[in-house]
Amino acid sequence: MKIEERIKKDIKLFEENRKEVDDTQILEMAERYYQDAKFYLEKRDFFTAFGCINYAHGLIDAVRMKENKK
Repeated sequence: MKIEERIKKDIKLFEENRKEVDDTQILEMAERYYQDAKFYLEKRDFFTAFGCINYAHGLIDAVRMKENKK
């Protein structure tokens, strides 16, 4: 799989997973990284886009894990 395809796949996955998060403060931060990922992908800066979308996923995953423990 090419890096561009991988980033697009991660962006779609984020779009699905963000619906499961109720923490608006964390979601806002994750959304900013998500928007940055799309911006850098458009600029073909794959390294930065990949880093941004993975950071967004990390924020979402941390909240989802915390919420699932309740």
